[in-house]
Amino acid sequence: MTEAWMRVRRMLLGAFGGLYHDLIGSRSPLGAAAVILDADDRVFLVQHSYGRRNWELPGGGRKANESMEQTVHRELREETGVEVVIERLSGVYYQPHIDHHHFVFLCHVTPGSQASANSPEILTCGYWPITALPRPISDFTLLRIDDARVGRPFTSIAVVGRRQWIDDPAAWLRERRDRG
Repeated sequence: MTEAWMRVRRMLLGAFGGLYHDLIGSRSPLGAAAVILDADDRVFLVQHSYGRRNWELPGGGRKANESMEQTVHRELREETGVEVVIERLSGVYYQPHIDHHHFVFLCHVTPGSQASANSPEILTCGYWPITALPRPISDFTLLRIDDARVGRPFTSIAVVGRRQWIDDPAAWLRERRDRG
């Protein structure tokens, strides 16, 4: 376990006690994703090749005996070939309707790392300006991007509902900021 993950683990144990074991234990499926921002504040997204062919943060499900940080690194390599440095945990999200816990990390790409759609699940990938995000995109994706960009300290697990498909991502983000 890396030092950064140990700090996160200690924080989760201190803040949530037994809930931490529910999150990390085998009873709950776990996933991880990366919010990757470039120097121009564009966000890196992948387009799925299945379902709605929606745009999403790169990431996926945790494998046995894998830390959430390892999950992010593996998923990014598998989906896009990108290597990243994890800056910080930006949020943990719980989806009760599917009993899924999702860890999101703010990352930056390792210099020289080039992205390409390396997986049959991914049609394409690339950077998008926050003011011109592609569609279809969900409120869950926008929520995780916004939480990472704003840099709010991670203090609690966010409970989220079923995904809603957003017609105007820029307006959704503005409205969220206006609500505080």
